[in-house]
Amino acid sequence: MTISEPTLERELKKIELEADLAIVGGGLAGTCAAITAARQGIRVVLVQDRPVLGGNASSEVRLWALGATSHQGNNNRWAREGGVIDEIAVENMWRNREGNPLYFDALLLEKVQAEPNITLLLNTAMVALDKDGEKRIKTLHAFCSQNSTLYDVTAPLFCDASGDGIVGYLAGAAYRVGAETAEEFDEPFAPEISYGELLGHTIYFYAKETGAPVKYTAPSFALKDITQIPRHEQIQVNQYGCNFWWLEYGGRMDTIHDTEAIKWELWKVAYGVWDYVKNSGKFPDAANQTLEWIGTIPGKRESRRFEGDYMMCQSDIIEQKRFEDAVSFGGWAIDLHPADGVYSSESGCTQFHSKGVYQIPYRTMYSRNVENLFVAGRLISASHIAFGSTRVMMTCAHNAQAVGMAAAMCREADLNPSDLTEALHMRELQRRLLRSGQFIPHLELPEDAANLAGSACIQASSESRLCGFPQSGAYATMDCARAILLPVGAGPMPKLSFTFTSEQAQNLVVQLRRASKEGNYTPDEVLETLSVPLRAGKDVLMPVGFKTQLDTSGYVFVCLLACPGVEIAVSDSYHTGVMPLVHTANKKVAKSAVQTPPEGSGFESFEFWLPERRPVGKLPALVIEPAIPAFGVGNLANDYVRPFIQSNAWVADPKDEAPVLTLKWPESKRIRKVILFFDVDYDHAMETVQWHHPEDAMPYCVKHFRLTDGSGAVLAEDSNNYQGRVEICLQGTVETSALKLELLETHGAPAAVCSIQVFSD
Repeated sequence: MTISEPTLERELKKIELEADLAIVGGGLAGTCAAITAARQGIRVVLVQDRPVLGGNASSEVRLWALGATSHQGNNNRWAREGGVIDEIAVENMWRNREGNPLYFDALLLEKVQAEPNITLLLNTAMVALDKDGEKRIKTLHAFCSQNSTLYDVTAPLFCDASGDGIVGYLAGAAYRVGAETAEEFDEPFAPEISYGELLGHTIYFYAKETGAPVKYTAPSFALKDITQIPRHEQIQVNQYGCNFWWLEYGGRMDTIHDTEAIKWELWKVAYGVWDYVKNSGKFPDAANQTLEWIGTIPGKRESRRFEGDYMMCQSDIIEQKRFEDAVSFGGWAIDLHPADGVYSSESGCTQFHSKGVYQIPYRTMYSRNVENLFVAGRLISASHIAFGSTRVMMTCAHNAQAVGMAAAMCREADLNPSDLTEALHMRELQRRLLRSGQFIPHLELPEDAANLAGSACIQASSESRLCGFPQSGAYATMDCARAILLPVGAGPMPKLSFTFTSEQAQNLVVQLRRASKEGNYTPDEVLETLSVPLRAGKDVLMPVGFKTQLDTSGYVFVCLLACPGVEIAVSDSYHTGVMPLVHTANKKVAKSAVQTPPEGSGFESFEFWLPERRPVGKLPALVIEPAIPAFGVGNLANDYVRPFIQSNAWVADPKDEAPVLTLKWPESKRIRKVILFFDVDYDHAMETVQWHHPEDAMPYCVKHFRLTDGSGAVLAEDSNNYQGRVEICLQGTVETSALKLELLETHGAPAAVCSIQVFSD
């Protein structure tokens, strides 16, 4: 029993913590920054003001996390983010392909808890900070309402991943709110005069079937007149969750300090929409449905953006500019919303895509005037227009991994964030990120001297020479144009033979195309057009022989234009680095199959050629003569661990029943770590919640592998792998002059390896 005598006042319990890096904000950005830094050996305190991690991706908001893949609705092929966020996405797919947000919460908590270098403070809000002079933060103060404890966290480095930028704001870091004028960054899509309108907040809800009639009485604050929502006719009974992203509000308000008022308006809207569904009489299918869940905090889109040593703008995205300090990439459309949100008569969003992914420079990821402050998530240094693309969660998480790695390097050498822009430091940062699985398009670095695989003679039991795909007996309609994306070498284009069923004799137009910019997958350059006669009948083999001599190796598109009354035979085969496409639109991210922007907006017009999601998307049945030799062991030396410009993968011959890679050195090597990169289909968007995915493991990934040394001793074996990056830390140092990687089983496709890296420490 405790008895406390009366007193004038008492103090909160206080705990003082010291760290190498203090991160405020436990969304996907803060989480990935923390994991990345902790794995590099530095002590991290992660301060999160909510009971779970994930921010807008958590069960509290339930927005699916997306990035450059954009629901597979743009031309950014194989563009899913890499590194830690991809590890999380692939793991979530394995455990949770139905998209349960509670499972995703648990996964994020598990990933953070697994890192002994992370101290996680949940339900803990930062309330103040102390500075060490004008340009440095010394200590932040945070309060946990659940244990009534005040935390003082002292560190040499801080990262603001809080969304609203509470650390940077209190520290005096330069920031912006609202849109810049068109003149400031020469952005044609920006307004002629600056304005303060922002993207608003959204609250989501879920419904479920009960099997019996359920009545609903709306709360008194619910919206009564549904016609106040100009787009109310878009409401459908089978919609819920992220499908109602356009129930948005607050763009004309202070999206930080007015958040509670915005929340109440969004509750009014959400409960009013459900009242309309249940009680208007227009949706009889909703009779047995009940409201299962509604958000209690809104998902935020925009507030502060902090100024770094570089601010991204519209042209950086559309022109896909290159940067010496590129550490990440983006690819979501420039996606802006009307300030009036749900009450606007305009379209809920305006999305314009670039023709490919774009680099994001490191200089956007720290404050220009607070010298020990990193910024991550939607806070990075970008104009309002560029922010329309960089703000999405997977892009934010990918950027934050660069922050976590940079923080580790700063601690190792006692540097400030801006010091890493020096060329040697930057090359080291980029190299470390690549080893961790980060994808940085168009980054060209010298050979990694620490990777012993570079000095090994690598031999394979076989190599795939792409000769085609057998018929499955199924067909796809040619009512829309179709294409196959192939990696080919310089020289003559191989002859391709497709199989069709046609109601009548007619000509089929076939085009050989490629992207005008290396690394893009927008087929905007037509190299040759053929009109090929197709006779009437079933399973008619139609050869296509292009005369074009290709001047460089890379990806080409063989486009079969729409031909009603014709069906093309398809295959059940899969193959790394080859993809079928359809000329169509994904209505979630584009209004039509051709992007047609307003004149003078600064955006380009081009066609969308998109994959159909499995199990629908099928490769065409095909014969290729001569076979395409694009999958040899030489690809293992590339820095890219996914298809980009080339296939960048060794693929075994499909007939090889025991594929093996062997690495040999002329002398014995001391080996402590091996990193394997397998193909986890970087084109699949892997939306984290609500989406129902067809597989839990990607068919291209190696399932069962065994690693042995030169004597045959087993160093590692996994019979149920589904991850793309597998890091094998050996028990002590192994001395050997050879390594053998046996690929015993895949999840469906021929065995493929994108990289094998070997290190002595």
